Amino acid sequence: MNKEKALRQLKEIEKLASDLRLAADGWDEDWQTLIATLMSARTTDKKTILVATLLFTKFNSVEKLSKASYDDIANIIKPVNFYKTKSRNISELAKILVKEYNSKVPHDFDKLVELPGVGRKTANVFLAEQGHGAIGIDTHVSYISNYMGWTKSEKQEKVEEDLKKIFPEKLWGKLNWVLVRFGQTYRSRNKKNKILSEIRKKV
Repeated sequence: MNKEKALRQLKEIEKLASDLRLAADGWDEDWQTLIATLMSARTTDKKTILVATLLFTKFNSVEKLSKASYDDIANIIKPVNFYKTKSRNISELAKILVKEYNSKVPHDFDKLVELPGVGRKTANVFLAEQGHGAIGIDTHVSYISNYMGWTKSEKQEKVEEDLKKIFPEKLWGKLNWVLVRFGQTYRSRNKKNKILSEIRKKV
């Protein structure tokens, strides 16, 4: 894949993506960003933001959240998918942050993925939001990257590796936001494919 061509394609995609707020955006504290990102798995960003706002209003510090019972958390986040598992993970994660990290979220990939409920995508989205060079690979990123020919793999780590070879590090943190916003703007696969095809022909 020609790097300059891929850059031009990304710019075209960005122009057509709505400026939607994603689950990791706009929080005041690192722990809020991490937990909102964790909750967004298999749940829309819009719903996640609403539910996360309720959770963080009720428990406005990670210390308070670490003392909340499973039922207290579950009753609030019930609208998100897999809320039972996520409630357990949030409860345990908050306790670990308080006990082992002085209530701070580590900005280290290897430490992040050791936390309950934090996988590769969640860790990378969090790090990207904090300004680190990381690419969060979700279904939108994987699908669009394959369609545009930036990768031929559907494996998360390989897609991430391929994108890092094509795009300069200063753009890594931006990729997820651009592609997810585009994917959410055009939810119809036919519409999405038509626009992406036009970009490929144009650029």
